[in-house]
Amino acid sequence: MRTSYKKSDVIFLLKDITGLVAPQTTEEREKAIQGGRHYCEMLPIEYVPSEKYMEVYQEALEHYAKSTAEAVEILARRILEKKGDQVVLVSLARAGTPVGILLKRYIQREYHLTVDHYSISIIRGKGIDENAMKFLLDRYPAENLLFVDGWIGKGAIFGELKKDVAAYPGVSPDIAVLADPADITELCGTHEDILIPSSCLNCTVSGLVSRTFLREDIIGKDDFHGAVYYGELEDSDLSYEFIEAIEKEFVFSSDPVEKEGKREKLKQDIRNGTVEKEKEKRGNGAEEVEAIAQEFGISDINLVKPGIGETTRVLLRRVPWKVLIDCSCKEEKSLAHIVRLAEEKHVPVEYYPLKHYRACGLIRKLADT
Repeated sequence: MRTSYKKSDVIFLLKDITGLVAPQTTEEREKAIQGGRHYCEMLPIEYVPSEKYMEVYQEALEHYAKSTAEAVEILARRILEKKGDQVVLVSLARAGTPVGILLKRYIQREYHLTVDHYSISIIRGKGIDENAMKFLLDRYPAENLLFVDGWIGKGAIFGELKKDVAAYPGVSPDIAVLADPADITELCGTHEDILIPSSCLNCTVSGLVSRTFLREDIIGKDDFHGAVYYGELEDSDLSYEFIEAIEKEFVFSSDPVEKEGKREKLKQDIRNGTVEKEKEKRGNGAEEVEAIAQEFGISDINLVKPGIGETTRVLLRRVPWKVLIDCSCKEEKSLAHIVRLAEEKHVPVEYYPLKHYRACGLIRKLADT
């Protein structure tokens, strides 16, 4: 798969379908999705950010690079403690890919370990790419594979992953993410609903790769799932600007003795199975999502998209009905891009008491509008 990322950072196990599928407008796709067609059978026209929105993105990157870097550092340690130094990072395309690259680079510099990193497709309702899994399992022990994503919203992909990997003995359904406000996984950088700046953009911060695609007339039985390379956007590509902005905020052990001691402690932790556990967390985010759906008369839970990352995706790729923002976050800079997008797309913003999340995007069935 063509990508603007270096192969030393990630290898995409995807079929390049550039030029084979005509992208559709958001409105066309929404009607088709709600009419029963699966989202993976279509590709969107990529959102071209306005100048004002890009100013908001750059401000978000400046303000939240440090908290993102801290989440990467915490997650990297937890990954090595749980999986050991033979771990293979398997990012879920595409939101997981920049996170996997950051983890790979941090682990290399802090622990002097080179871990392999791939990016594969998993599609809600269709499953994980079986050919990509075969490729990986032909090359690595099953227990070494670890799935990586950007964040967890309500846990739909996590549920898909648990179901799918049951067919692969030895492969863990664990998923490593930077932010898990739904309180589903211990392998996270934080359980807070933080802004991960890469969630603000589409392909221009993800190696110029589209979301993944699966349709029988394009993807054969022996093919990887597909994706498009947006070469026409190369002049707007910010993929490495994002990676480097987060890297600048990494804190490494500068003293060689301290660094070696840190690595030895890590080895000891791995041998002893010492995995840091957080304190008991407040309930599960899925319960809050159910309550929101009931409150706003939404019968399909898939039309409720909680968390900063998912809310941003709704505004970029779907036809939202309204956006909820937690009452305590009215002036929060991490939500400025959401407010800006909502203004551009004439989507009302409602301030609402959220528990696990700072924001939530709502999609109403077109038949109801």
